Amino acid sequence: MKAAPASDSPTTDIAVDRKALLYDTLRRRITGMELAPGAVIDEVSLAEEFGLSRPPVRELMRQLAAEGYIELEPNRPARVAAMGYQSMRSFFLAAPLIYVATTQLAAQHATPQEVAELKHIQAQFRTAIEQNDVAARVHFNDRFHHAIGTMAHNDYLMPSLRRLLIDHARMGKIFYRQPTSSDMQANLDTAMRQHDEIIDAIERRDPQLAGELVRAHWELSRLRMTEYVVPTGMVLPIDGD
Repeated sequence: MKAAPASDSPTTDIAVDRKALLYDTLRRRITGMELAPGAVIDEVSLAEEFGLSRPPVRELMRQLAAEGYIELEPNRPARVAAMGYQSMRSFFLAAPLIYVATTQLAAQHATPQEVAELKHIQAQFRTAIEQNDVAARVHFNDRFHHAIGTMAHNDYLMPSLRRLLIDHARMGKIFYRQPTSSDMQANLDTAMRQHDEIIDAIERRDPQLAGELVRAHWELSRLRMTEYVVPTGMVLPIDGD
């Protein structure tokens, strides 16, 4: 009798599940800014935390590096991808191009099943906003735009979108922070409505409208993120005495 394949082993299945959990956890920690840009990632601690040996952890580090979440250099520990001036400049230049292109293609190629999944993600995004759950807002906004990228069915655009979403999520942790004013709450409500309109344009296969909507949606995020990066200066009285 032939032996069962290694993939049928309960031990192997557990290791695969733990590796998948580690992958998802690290992504969330990075995009949620729990792990700051440039922070060292301790492979030994991760192996112990998730009950894995070092080889699968190293393999996962290589995968995350290829996707842009972390940086690997010879003889140096893994670090979370940095967010410097040049990377931010590149982000703001590329974001509208990538978002518009993927959303327009999604309007041309999305399947009914994919649209249904996008609506499900949007429902979770809406719940996160209603419950003032900042981490969930960032997570489901990331999933929303990632799903649209998948619906575009373009292998050339998807890697660029994945990299873009990493920094958008990290900055979005700031944009989707707890509302501190009626203006910010209005922005959140607008973002939620724009998601609904984008879904409708995709479902009606209207690439021109889908592109216009996602451009307006990006502009809303850009303005809020710019306000954070370039805050209004403090005004102090000048005492001539």
